[in-house]
Amino acid sequence: MTRVWLAAACAAVLAPFVAPFVAPIGDAQAQGFPSRPVTMVVPLGPGGSTDVIARVVAEGMRATLGQPVIVENTTGAGGTVGVGRVARAAPDGYTFGIGHSGTNVVNGAIYPLQYDLIADFEPIGLISTQPFFIVARKTMPAKNLAELVTWIKQNPEKVTEGTSGVGTPSHISGVLLQNTLGVKWTMVPYRGAGQSMQDLIAGNTDIQLDTPATSMPHIQSGLIKVYAVTNKERLKVAPDVPTTDEAGLPGFYYTFWHALWAPKGTPKEAIDKLNAALKAALADPTTRKKLEDLAQVIFPPDQQTPAALGAYQKAEIDKWWPIVKAAGIRPE
Repeated sequence: MTRVWLAAACAAVLAPFVAPFVAPIGDAQAQGFPSRPVTMVVPLGPGGSTDVIARVVAEGMRATLGQPVIVENTTGAGGTVGVGRVARAAPDGYTFGIGHSGTNVVNGAIYPLQYDLIADFEPIGLISTQPFFIVARKTMPAKNLAELVTWIKQNPEKVTEGTSGVGTPSHISGVLLQNTLGVKWTMVPYRGAGQSMQDLIAGNTDIQLDTPATSMPHIQSGLIKVYAVTNKERLKVAPDVPTTDEAGLPGFYYTFWHALWAPKGTPKEAIDKLNAALKAALADPTTRKKLEDLAQVIFPPDQQTPAALGAYQKAEIDKWWPIVKAAGIRPE
């Protein structure tokens, strides 16, 4: 009986000290979200457009959240490893991810995913969309897009195209280019646009469809050639680069978008605060200029909501999955 009484007495003494540490896990409101740094997972490697956009947006969100936003690159399998990292994270708002039309739409038609792109995530908001440049190694003999197309058709067995990975926008746009030209060539997947660009600069691959964010510094320094932008209009940041219509490949357009998601079950208050921080960042003149300098077209405020992203993602799945499956794209 003495032991029982001592145990009860100890429990009564310790209770005031133990109780503060047993708050419900994931209760963002109880924790005063955010009370510590948050992590934004980038599912592709450093140096690519997704990484660059993530760091610009993260810095913009920091001011509203009042906490650092740590950017974490988690790469592999066309972005599926990083997206899976977000799906498995604690649903408390402290881990969320950036993704795009490849990682959070197209991959579902290619990979046997261990997560559901809709059911296992909470949408936070759309960020921006962008076109691609058609670029090539600096030693490419073609002087314009028409000559490049001729060279490709004459040498399909020799052509190599670097991509950010199987199923990424650079890969899908390359498949669309193959279908448009009616020829096939070798696609070389990398773990991100930064790595594929380095091999293009080194002359280890021939061509690439890549974002202005990744390509422009190397175009300006003369390390690679640019032939066209896959857009109906020229870009303000690259007014000398012709559109595909102007360069001799009419109707060949391709753009892709970025957005933010959190794990399923993340409290609404946390989602609302993350969305408010995103919207504030996209309204900030400094952040907007950085994104626009990267040729980003920022979605209007009414399309930056969680609901708008959810609807947009579902519509993109309905659009792209049949196309990707018909192309027979498989993991490598």
